[in-house]
Amino acid sequence: MEFTTNPERIFNSEFDEHEAVLAETRAAMIEPFKQLCELGVAAIRDGGKIIFCGNGGSAADAQHLATELTIRYVSDRKPIAALSLSTDTSALTACGNDLGFDKIFSRQIEALCHAPDLVIGISTSGNSKNIILALAQAQSMGCRTAALGGRDGGKMRDLVKPFLIVPSRTTSRIQEMHIIIGHLFCNVLERELGLV
Repeated sequence: MEFTTNPERIFNSEFDEHEAVLAETRAAMIEPFKQLCELGVAAIRDGGKIIFCGNGGSAADAQHLATELTIRYVSDRKPIAALSLSTDTSALTACGNDLGFDKIFSRQIEALCHAPDLVIGISTSGNSKNIILALAQAQSMGCRTAALGGRDGGKMRDLVKPFLIVPSRTTSRIQEMHIIIGHLFCNVLERELGLV
C-alpha cells in the first residue's frame, strides 16, 4: 500500500514526544500526586466518594477512572465509591438544554455531593468553564477538590490545589499523562485502603 505520509516517521516522532513529556511529568508531579492521594484516601475514610468530570477525551478518562475504583484496578476487592458525571446522557442533555452546557457538572454536584467527597476536574487546557464551575460549586459545599490539567494551567491554575499540570501543549500527550496519573492514583488507593 502507498502512503502519502510516512507512518514510521510519525510512529517514532510521537513516541519521542511521549517519552520526553513522560520524563518531565515524572519530575514535576510527585508532590501534587501525593497530595491527590491524601485527599482521595481521606475522602473514602470519611465516608465520601470520588467524583470525576471532564469533556471529550477527558470525559472518557473520568468514566474510565471511576470504573477502575468501583469495579477493580489490580484485583478483586471491596468497591471504592466513585462516580463520573459525564455518563448520564439524560442529565447532561436536560441540563445543557434547560440551564446551559456550562452547568452540566455543577448542577449534578449540587445534587449529589457532600462535604467528605473529593471532586476531580479534568481539563487539558485548564479553561473548561463547566469544569471551573463544577470545582467552584464543590468548594462552596465544603468538598475536597483537585484537578488534572496541562499547558500553563489556564484559568484553573489559581482555583484548585492540588492541580496536576502536565508540562505539555499537545492535547494527546496531556491525555496520556492523565491516564497514567489516574492509574497510579487507583493503585495507591487500593493499597492504602487495605483493599488489595
